[in-house]
Amino acid sequence: MPTLLYPYYFYSMKYFFSFALLGILFMACQRVDMYEHFTSFKDHSWKSSEKPSFSFDITDSVPLYNFSLVLRNEDAYSYKNIWLDILIKAPDTSFTIRKEFTLADNKKWFGVAMDDIIEHRIPFNQTHLRKGKYDFTLTQVMREDPLPHILAAGIRVQKIH
Repeated sequence: MPTLLYPYYFYSMKYFFSFALLGILFMACQRVDMYEHFTSFKDHSWKSSEKPSFSFDITDSVPLYNFSLVLRNEDAYSYKNIWLDILIKAPDTSFTIRKEFTLADNKKWFGVAMDDIIEHRIPFNQTHLRKGKYDFTLTQVMREDPLPHILAAGIRVQKIH
């Protein structure tokens, strides 16, 4: 009797895995609306005179958008934080945010470590945006200048569906 059930079990599992794979592929093909760019620094050192700028256009003003700082530093970076001025030029206004980003506690880095390189993606704002062009400019405002062991800095903007 068990041998009669085997073909039915085999075919049902085959269809189950086929539909599961199809579902995974469908979810993987969904569009992710995101902008992420960064600037790498020569000699792994960020001078305050270097001000990476990033521009993008917003065409959909209905959803919320998440803003994150993208920062890559070496494990030898001496501080647990970084202070930045973020200049934002929106279609109808312009303003600067001075913000401290915490990168570590006394025990470990908060970012993802790849050997001696740590990558941080730190959210700093969530808001609705008007349609139009946006410009972001990052300036490091730490007391040490140039700021050693910083590899890259950038911005990530992601639409929340």
